[in-house]
Amino acid sequence: MKTTIPLIIVLVGGIIGIIFQFIPHEFVQTINDEILNYFRVLSFFALPLGIVSILMVHTGKIRRKAQHWQYSIILILTIFFMIVTGFVFGTDRFDPRLANYGWNTIFMFMFQQVQIPIESTMFSLLAFYISTAAYRAFRARSKEATILLVASLIVMLGQVSVGQMIPIIGDYIPVISNWIMSNPNMAAKRGILLGVALGMLGTSLKIILGIERAYLGRA
Repeated sequence: MKTTIPLIIVLVGGIIGIIFQFIPHEFVQTINDEILNYFRVLSFFALPLGIVSILMVHTGKIRRKAQHWQYSIILILTIFFMIVTGFVFGTDRFDPRLANYGWNTIFMFMFQQVQIPIESTMFSLLAFYISTAAYRAFRARSKEATILLVASLIVMLGQVSVGQMIPIIGDYIPVISNWIMSNPNMAAKRGILLGVALGMLGTSLKIILGIERAYLGRA
């Protein structure tokens, strides 16, 4: 029963979900919207589950005094600070003391003045890692690598003003860059997306038909 009931639920739910995608009748779509609302309610419980998981991981690091365990303390304090701030002061409650600076609440102040700058810094640092990875990947060791190197240089030069300042060919670089992005790049991208979609379809059918049972806690 521990295996049969979950398999039946997944089978029935999967079939219903597939059928509702191909029946445009108003009554069927109303039922589909109602089911999606229940899914949204269920997905809410994933948030506290994620918070508990984070707390378990980082409290363990603090107890073991693992490397950089001090940052775990900051993370836990920040989580509780944002939760308390959001519940006590709200996320859109008007505060005249902060309105003059463009922030209505302490919650939005922390979001706009702490989280966004941290995210910007993190993504700006990733640019250096991407540059080094591109240097290693784009070495002209073969014809294919040479084509990739030339195409990447044209695309990068086409995205910045420096490329247009190159004598003679500067006016053509943005045009060639846009052509590469709109034609060969788009064709490859759509091929990858089609492959991903077929893989998702195959995996979904395996789960619905009970072939894939990893979610039951067994391989």
